[in-house]
Amino acid sequence: MIEYDFVNMPIVDIVNRIILFASKHNASDIHFDPREDCMIIRMRMDGRLSDHARVPKMYEKNLTTRVKLISKMNITETRIPQDGAIKGVIDGKELDMRVSSLPTNEGEKIVVRLLDYSSSLEGLSVLGFSSNNLKKVQRMLDIPNGIILVTGATGSGKSTTTYSMLQELNTEDRNIITVEDPVEMNIEGINQVHVNSEIGLTFASALRSILRQDPNVILIGEIRDSETAQIAVRAAITGHLVLSTIHTNNSLSTIERLLDMDVERYLLSTALNGIISQKLVRTLCPNCKKLRPTTNYEKQIFSKILGKKIDKVYEPIGCPKCNKGFKGRMAIQEVLFITDRLRELINDETVDKEDLRKAVYDNETKTLLQDALIKVIEGYTTFKEVYKVVDIDFDLEKQIRKSIELEEMKKMKLEDLDVIDAYDGILSNLKEMISDIKEIKKKAKDFAGSQYKKKKIDENGVEIIDAFEEKEITNLINKYKDIIKNKTNVNEISNAQKKKTTKKEVQK
Repeated sequence: MIEYDFVNMPIVDIVNRIILFASKHNASDIHFDPREDCMIIRMRMDGRLSDHARVPKMYEKNLTTRVKLISKMNITETRIPQDGAIKGVIDGKELDMRVSSLPTNEGEKIVVRLLDYSSSLEGLSVLGFSSNNLKKVQRMLDIPNGIILVTGATGSGKSTTTYSMLQELNTEDRNIITVEDPVEMNIEGINQVHVNSEIGLTFASALRSILRQDPNVILIGEIRDSETAQIAVRAAITGHLVLSTIHTNNSLSTIERLLDMDVERYLLSTALNGIISQKLVRTLCPNCKKLRPTTNYEKQIFSKILGKKIDKVYEPIGCPKCNKGFKGRMAIQEVLFITDRLRELINDETVDKEDLRKAVYDNETKTLLQDALIKVIEGYTTFKEVYKVVDIDFDLEKQIRKSIELEEMKKMKLEDLDVIDAYDGILSNLKEMISDIKEIKKKAKDFAGSQYKKKKIDENGVEIIDAFEEKEITNLINKYKDIIKNKTNVNEISNAQKKKTTKKEVQK
């Protein structure tokens, strides 16, 4: 963590340094978290929060007051949540931030969101769309009327995608009006309206007025309720192109959500042009990533989802140029273009949910998981990152786990067979050795007997021969023990003895 000199440095300079540090390191949020004995400053980089600095309790109030002051909040009010914004130049860098305060039992918690829409200005081509998905988005934008929805959780890059689409549509011959809460990025040539519910300027009321402003394209910041959804759909079927966002996970759940908002089926089937669902994953650092073999589970996922055999994928390492092997984030997308067949199914009240699912996820539509796995293969991200943000179907997960267990059992059986075969070989050699020992013993006794008769060898001489015989046998046994040690260990022989009785059943 970084230590700031709160004793000798003005609080103004400390706040500026914190914000500047966050900007230089591409942090998306700064959290000022009050604790019992101090305040912890945390920063979200590449989607992960990490501790940045510790603020002594005696300077906590000064710090929060300074942040609230420059974001134009009421510094005397600490009992209710407040929202503000910071726009200005710090150390020669122009910054645009949104600020939110929240009263807690330990003091005011403040979160500063740093807005960076530089990628929006570069267009759709830099947002990570696959070539097929990018073509479908362009087809949606070419249709002069209808509604295009961008879906995903909070912080999944929906605003960046919608602003990129506006940049594509922002031409001289179009009148574009937006209704946002708040206006997150000022775009030259576009009329932007800031919603203010306190004076009655809601999404719904603003939309009614916008329709009398001769618009070609309308951007609705977010569809939050039934009234807004219904007005947006009606605006789409009256000759306007409408862009909006909604908090759903995928294309199918978006259609279901709109129907739950009491949007008439015949209107939705007519107005809906397409749905773009997306989530963000961390991207691998290109300077230090390296290949590794895929696990059995990963191989099964690639095989079941993509029908491909993948033996190697990239993993993070970490270097001075990145954050523990990752650098930045990218979107994984699911782009659904509404076909005539889908319009018929959406309009059909008797349609089965499973039939609608099959129509949505036909061969033309790549799911979030499929798009994410393709980006894993291409080396943009890791399987672990994908697993954190994308839900894998429970039945598929169960099927893959069962398949892996069967493979492991099969492998164990083959290994057991090898042990049993080795044991059988050892047993065969033992039998041969025992036979050889018996032969040696017989020959030794015959030799001793003949020598005793010829030379009258005394009893001590016979004992010497017997002793020699025992020594030879001992040497043979010790030699064979060494052979056994080289082939297998004691535990394998013990396990093999237990399983020998079931050898025939295992081989089958």
